[in-house]
Amino acid sequence: MTTSWKAWASGFIGVLIFSGSLPATRVGLADFAPLFLTSARAVIAALLGAALLIAMREKRPLRGDLLPLAIVSLGVVVGFPLLTALALQSINSAQSIVFIGLLPLCTALFGVLRAGERPSAVFWMFSVTGAGLVAGYALLATADMALQGAVLMIAAVIACGLGYAEGARLSRRLGGWQVISWALVLSLPVMLPLALWSVPEDLTAVSTSGWLALAYVSLFSMMIGFIFWYRGLALGGIASVGQLQLLQPFLGFVLAAGLLHEKVSLPMLATALLVVLCVAGSRRFA
Repeated sequence: MTTSWKAWASGFIGVLIFSGSLPATRVGLADFAPLFLTSARAVIAALLGAALLIAMREKRPLRGDLLPLAIVSLGVVVGFPLLTALALQSINSAQSIVFIGLLPLCTALFGVLRAGERPSAVFWMFSVTGAGLVAGYALLATADMALQGAVLMIAAVIACGLGYAEGARLSRRLGGWQVISWALVLSLPVMLPLALWSVPEDLTAVSTSGWLALAYVSLFSMMIGFIFWYRGLALGGIASVGQLQLLQPFLGFVLAAGLLHEKVSLPMLATALLVVLCVAGSRRFA
């Protein structure tokens, strides 16, 4: 397998894992407050990351890496999980998922600003078209969406795009799992007190689905998914492989329909097909 296909295969696995994040968060919010769900998932993943760093005897990051790692932490450890959890209090998972289609364009823009990438004009055409298709579908399908939820999701996408681009840039030198592990460890002094402060009064009342949702967003969304995702971005380019996120809303729709019994419509599937064509075009001309 060539480096290009390794990058795209790794990136797709990451996207597949991330596709379950918003439906799982929605399920978790039935038992946990947004602050606890955000901080608890970070603490659990940070402990796993710290164990890996110690077991593999990884060297500490350089002083110059601390600010980029802090940006990663603020973007994908704190910002995106907390903002999406808050958004999901006023909108449903299907409505929130459509905003993820804007993430590839946001990630590509930060890839240009932070990593110095220069994709071709044809690439930008496919990228903007894909984002436009998802945004158009969002406007048509979620006309009754709460404004507060929409604003929070847009803020979450910006935070996540920055965290993705910064993490991918570091991954070229430090490695994918090392970057997310150090970012999680860096957040631990803040997230652990928040988790303890916001812990539910009666943990015995938490449902099995609530615990499973917390386990998913902690282990897969917050750790395992990033191992594949950052590897794909580092190998294939932030802007290029980042276009795979255009598929995430539709993978998320399938999961939301299966787990939360939300309807998957014909226009949704038609839009998904056009988005796949945009991803293929982006890959060809990146």
